[in-house]
Amino acid sequence: MGIYDTIHSSYDLGPGFWNRELQTKDLDGYMSYNWIDPKGQLWTVDHSGTYAFEDTGSFKVVKSINHGRVTPYTLTKQIELYPAHWNAHYAPCPTAMVSFFEGIVEQVLFASNH
Repeated sequence: MGIYDTIHSSYDLGPGFWNRELQTKDLDGYMSYNWIDPKGQLWTVDHSGTYAFEDTGSFKVVKSINHGRVTPYTLTKQIELYPAHWNAHYAPCPTAMVSFFEGIVEQVLFASNH
């Protein structure tokens, strides 16, 4: 499937897209984690610096004292979203074209062409 970004939506994007984990290839493509809040605002979640490696003969992953950051993502563009998990192999995977203006959901169009 390739490299994708993950978006968890708490915003009602429509049937089958409410409060679930979604994927897109239309953002930065750095496997980032984003969130759409219940009001339709897009946020980016930055976990960098929250874990470190400890050398005890073999490397061990340990938590650091950092908690990460959640910041508004002021995106103005249309992106294609699809479910992160789709097990209905007999049916095409649903997709939604979501338009954002300055990080706020403006319009949602549905298709099922995969």
